[in-house]
Amino acid sequence: MDNLPFIIQQMMYFSIPLLVVALGGMFSERSGVVNIALEGIMLFGAFVGVIVVYYIQSTLTGDLLNSVAYAQRVLVYGVLVSGFAGAVFTILHAYASINMRADQIISGTALNLFAPALAIFVARSFAFTNYTQQVSFRRKSFLIRKVPYLGDIPIIGKLLFQNIYITTFIGIGILIISSIILYKTRFGLRLRSCGEHPHAAAAAGINVKMIRYAGVIISGFLGGIGGFTLIVTTTTQFNATVSGYGFLALAVLIFGQWKPGKILLAALFFGLMKTIASAYSLVPLIKDLRLPSQYYKMIPFIATLILLAFTSVKSQAPKAAGEIYDVGKR
Repeated sequence: MDNLPFIIQQMMYFSIPLLVVALGGMFSERSGVVNIALEGIMLFGAFVGVIVVYYIQSTLTGDLLNSVAYAQRVLVYGVLVSGFAGAVFTILHAYASINMRADQIISGTALNLFAPALAIFVARSFAFTNYTQQVSFRRKSFLIRKVPYLGDIPIIGKLLFQNIYITTFIGIGILIISSIILYKTRFGLRLRSCGEHPHAAAAAGINVKMIRYAGVIISGFLGGIGGFTLIVTTTTQFNATVSGYGFLALAVLIFGQWKPGKILLAALFFGLMKTIASAYSLVPLIKDLRLPSQYYKMIPFIATLILLAFTSVKSQAPKAAGEIYDVGKR
């Protein structure tokens, strides 16, 4: 029980990026465009965001260097920049899938291959750290030791409002806003209609291509934020990888049935699995198994395979997801 607050905090570090990226994938696939490029989008967004943070932190001196308030402002800058970078990057997928009518799986795979190569090339070209692909930053400056007043709440305060990052609240805000947009706005209705019956939506006067573009770009924006959030809360340097989190986010999306509430539950579950994999020594029952560390690292991916094997049969993906929209066909 003494380790419970630490485990829950670690779970949030892993769950929030998964939640944000899976919500991004939801917008794309709800519009009718399958987006398996989430891994590449996360990586590219994280790379650009970390570079911005790296440059800003390298110029800080004096009081600003130790200012918690300014550190949070820098973190917000990184979140916004990574989101815009992800949005710009995913336009390539939108153009290939919507305008050129390319196979959406192949297009997404191409971006997944292109993103790490581009990140390594840029990192080495600008010599961030002796011609390697690593870009370091000061992670601890972003950590909020205790939220005033809320951190004093018995039990909950220690679990949720101590030793956290502002990205946790950003992720929760994105979840709420995504639910409102999807179910309470005209745009959300049009987005869902384009993913289910695009020709019927077009007959009702909806510009299917523009709605799909919007869905894919939102996906890129959230994917970039998720990538940056993952890097900044779990490590102190960027190594041109997000460790397969984009594919885990796809599993969260499928397991969550393309619905925000269920996606949240799936993200928390996979976040817990990832926490067990990285902090297994704090769980007595698992620690006593005395298995090699490599086995514990496989836990999230084994859980993914098992859950998808039992739930994919009943999954209800948007009917037109992955289908090329052709105005001349009905």
